[in-house]
Amino acid sequence: MYRTKYCAEFSEADVGTRAKVCGWVQKQRDLGTLIFIDLRDRTGIIQLAFDDTTDRAVFDIAFSARAEFVLAAEGVIRHRGEGAVNPNMPTGAVELFVDKLEVLSASQTPPFEIKDDTDVKEELRLKYRYLDLRRAPLQHNMMVRSKIARHAREYFEDNGFIEIETPVLIKSTPEGARDYLVPSRVHPGSFYALPQSPQLYKQILMLSGFDRYIQIAKCFRDEDLRADRQPEFTQIDLEMSFVDENDIMTMVEGFIATLFKKILNVEVELPLKRMSWNEAMSRYGSDKPDLRFGFEICDLSSVLKDTEFKVFASAIAEGGSVRAINIKGGADKFSRKEIDKLTDFVKTYKAKGLAWSKWSGELSSSFAKFLSEEEVRSVYGLAGFEEGDLLLVVADAKNKVVFDSLGALRCEVAGKLGLRDKNDFKFLWVTDFPMFEYSEEDERYVAMHHPFTAPREEDIQYLTTAPEKVLARAYDIVLNGTELGGGSVRIHRQDLQATVFEALGLTKEDAEAKFGFLLEAFKYGAPPHAGLAFGLDRLVSLMLGLDAIRDVIAFPKVQNASELMTQCPSEVPQKSLDELGIAIKE
Repeated sequence: MYRTKYCAEFSEADVGTRAKVCGWVQKQRDLGTLIFIDLRDRTGIIQLAFDDTTDRAVFDIAFSARAEFVLAAEGVIRHRGEGAVNPNMPTGAVELFVDKLEVLSASQTPPFEIKDDTDVKEELRLKYRYLDLRRAPLQHNMMVRSKIARHAREYFEDNGFIEIETPVLIKSTPEGARDYLVPSRVHPGSFYALPQSPQLYKQILMLSGFDRYIQIAKCFRDEDLRADRQPEFTQIDLEMSFVDENDIMTMVEGFIATLFKKILNVEVELPLKRMSWNEAMSRYGSDKPDLRFGFEICDLSSVLKDTEFKVFASAIAEGGSVRAINIKGGADKFSRKEIDKLTDFVKTYKAKGLAWSKWSGELSSSFAKFLSEEEVRSVYGLAGFEEGDLLLVVADAKNKVVFDSLGALRCEVAGKLGLRDKNDFKFLWVTDFPMFEYSEEDERYVAMHHPFTAPREEDIQYLTTAPEKVLARAYDIVLNGTELGGGSVRIHRQDLQATVFEALGLTKEDAEAKFGFLLEAFKYGAPPHAGLAFGLDRLVSLMLGLDAIRDVIAFPKVQNASELMTQCPSEVPQKSLDELGIAIKE
């Protein structure tokens, strides 16, 4: 047996007992006749002690030990000497007085020190990810992730769910993000796809009679990376039969409350707040609003519709709007230079500029001089603008630009003001999404969620005549401005699914080629069903207050979708390409 306990599991109750521990050398301190080694494993550190009574061979091994050597040590647990107690570590009152020591593996000097608060560049840490993962913060993240996965399985099993694995090599059905394609050797010229989600399989499981399905599923999307995105990610995926939106939301809320209580000891007040997509966009400029602070969007268009100021007038006349956020008490917190930086910020969201008014002692404004006195009074009154405030205004002929820029701006300002407390958890259900959104690139309507989402019953009549009017029975769960999960009531009627495909511009032949197996399955008795998927990586990172999901994934990809440790993707031998019938095009 290599060890009797993990390093950080010893306490004063173990004093006088023999023990064996294993781990990595955190540091060695040579004090002449005394040597101390901090030995580290995944639980923490225990101090190993050696003195002039230690066997000389054992003492020499301790003397030669260096950082990241792997040791096995055996001896007696004893109290530390007077004045040597370390109150900052769990084992700070005891140490292992060693009489047997073995070097299980030596180590070269690592490229960076293994410590909690390393300031080494991320690229180096990812190249040597196995060393980076030895650090306590990352080990803590991985262990919390493991606990969350375990609690998920326990909660859903207790509620009658069956865990079923769905395939990883599937049919490519490109209706959404770009697929990762896998060539088939035995079917030359044909390809599998890696699943973007288990969507179709879990729906077919509902048709199969497994009325409550759960899976912790690997998913893949060939899309550009962001802080909260990776090309491969993990979902907590669920589906239920004979339910509606409320049943799914109630089940998910119970899971959230259970998880936050067990992991963080945080009470989540239920039921969670609900808000329509239209209200979320109008008030916060986002379908995943952060509710930890105010700065709600105010529509100024009604009082500016007759203005002679061309910037505002043309935006309204062309079907857009003029909207603002009022930063209460913000006048003294943003200089002109900082406001200019906010202007550059909104331009990244395609806004043409940022108008402002600032009331700090005296009132200054970039736009008031272009308006009549009555218009200025109306604008300030409608926005609740008063002394001490900073009013930020965006006008554009496209409401999407106004919402995107102001929605991002309110979060940017809140971050600068320190209002985004990571320990303040504000949940929200966003419901009643538009069924479709128009893609200028494809010159057709595309599904806002996916093409298997059911429309509201009262909107079915508009599917092929006025798709912009159709609202979906879709719902997203949002936490602190991040989409935590999304789902919908699914279509379970073949005729309705065919109509939705038609609304998406798919011919019967296209629909049959891509989704014929699903339409065929619907002929044999499909129950009403609904589901949802959580992003496990996002959930863990939000619970731990982290800025990026890379720190909760053992081996993440970087911005260009490569993995620095194994240096993939990489070229393959020509023989492998020949077997697959693949030629590389310049």
